[in-house]
Amino acid sequence: MAGMKAKQGGVGKLTKFFKETKAELKKVTWPSKEQLVHNTSVIIAFIIIFTAILSILDFGFQELFGWFTNLLG
Repeated sequence: MAGMKAKQGGVGKLTKFFKETKAELKKVTWPSKEQLVHNTSVIIAFIIIFTAILSILDFGFQELFGWFTNLLG
């Protein structure tokens, strides 16, 4: 019996994992198409706004650093 358990151990665990994964995925409440499109739009807008803010800050710090190096140099 012990040899049988060891032989099935890896394959049995993998099979159990996939069965449990399938069962869990059936419990998931998937968003509707409208919710998915809305949430994706919000995320893309946030990324665009955040990128613009970081770009402006980067440009400002670059100019400030250049101004200080010219002042000291």
